Amino acid sequence: MHKKLFIPGPVEVREDVLEKMATPMIGHRSKEASKLQRDISDKMRKVFHTKEEILLSTSSGTGLLEGAIRCSTAKRAAVFSIGAFGKRWHQIAECNNVPADLYEVEWGKAADVNEIDKVLATGKYDSLCITHNETSTGVMNPIEEIAEVVKKYPDIVWCVDTVSSMGGTKIEVDKLGIDICLTSSQKALGLPPGMAICSFSKKAVERAKNVKFRGYYLDLLSIYNYIQKKDYQYPSTPSLSHMFAMDYQLDRILEEGLENRYNRHLEMAKYVREWAKKYFELFADERYLSNTLTNIKNTRDIDVAELNKKLGERGFQISNGYGKLKGKAFRIAHMADCTLDDIKELLENINEILGL
Repeated sequence: MHKKLFIPGPVEVREDVLEKMATPMIGHRSKEASKLQRDISDKMRKVFHTKEEILLSTSSGTGLLEGAIRCSTAKRAAVFSIGAFGKRWHQIAECNNVPADLYEVEWGKAADVNEIDKVLATGKYDSLCITHNETSTGVMNPIEEIAEVVKKYPDIVWCVDTVSSMGGTKIEVDKLGIDICLTSSQKALGLPPGMAICSFSKKAVERAKNVKFRGYYLDLLSIYNYIQKKDYQYPSTPSLSHMFAMDYQLDRILEEGLENRYNRHLEMAKYVREWAKKYFELFADERYLSNTLTNIKNTRDIDVAELNKKLGERGFQISNGYGKLKGKAFRIAHMADCTLDDIKELLENINEILGL
């Protein structure tokens, strides 16, 4: 039985989008491939609210996390983590011998804007890496407030992980001053996993020129230079199947209307939050709740694994708490092409199973 996914990713993908993955191949050095990749970049600029260049990567979002921190750090990176995935920035830095310091906050809390200001004021850092939406905790960082702080430090190249939020909530890359904003296909964009996307500002381009060891496959400057010279050709063979589906899905997203899409996500989020507060408790600080995923504190001490097993028998799947929150919380994603009716159906089934 197929289980309808309400997990942080991969998300439920529409059948017509999946069918586009089966489009017959074309040569990846052909004019058709250039047009496909250029069209995707043009549409992604609208989704990212940017005029900067868009880079595509046949990798998970983690690939562009690695590319971003390597290419943006000539001196030292400041990494602010609000959960398991925010901490991944620092783990990647350590594995790549990139000098970096980790600043963590208590799970369930957002990054402290004043602390970011204080850290950047030391002058020790030339890059800042932070997660916008943390799926391990259900927290969405106050990106607009952070942006105002970062603008005080023109030497900082700002990298933001929007893997689980881009396409589900408004992120105005240029207005915020984000230099490298990255996301991936299998979250709010509503595609299968396997592709990552980032914006790459002119400041990021200039910084990367001053970084000697940027890697090879994930060298963002190399990718940037190649698509400029080769009319949106990529240095390595891309996943054309993903691109066929992505081009189609972007048309659907833009047809829905970005504001309509953001409002739909917020409507679903509010519904799940009210349900959670009625029967359980929210895990995250209510001032900074995610619009694409809700983390629910297991105040009733239910067996989350057993609940998911019974949901699976009915054709649904949610997510247990992540890492140290396993069994202590559970997570319900409401992103991509999920609808309020889908959410209502899921919650009605949970209520029946738990006798709520």
